[in-house]
Amino acid sequence: MLKGILKITFASMLLFGVPTMASAVPSIEIIDNDFQDITISVQGNTLHITGANGETLKIYNVAGVMVQTIKIEGADKHYDLNLPKGCYILKVGKVVRKISVR
Repeated sequence: MLKGILKITFASMLLFGVPTMASAVPSIEIIDNDFQDITISVQGNTLHITGANGETLKIYNVAGVMVQTIKIEGADKHYDLNLPKGCYILKVGKVVRKISVR
């Protein structure tokens, strides 16, 4: 008798499915666009930074070791990079760029 009830219950679950509840939660992502005014470019060993007045430039090697910091004093600045050849990561505020010094 008990086996019969279990078989009927199992069969009805297969036929009609197990009730589930799903709901969609709308998500809102707020993106801070303040950092998009900062531009970083490299030409040879010269670094050109615009829109980062008062920020600090941090230069990391690929191992993650900070090799240099520069306080940016102006809206449009050029800096000579005295770095050995290789890849570096530049961080100014929230902007991060990868560069290659040749």
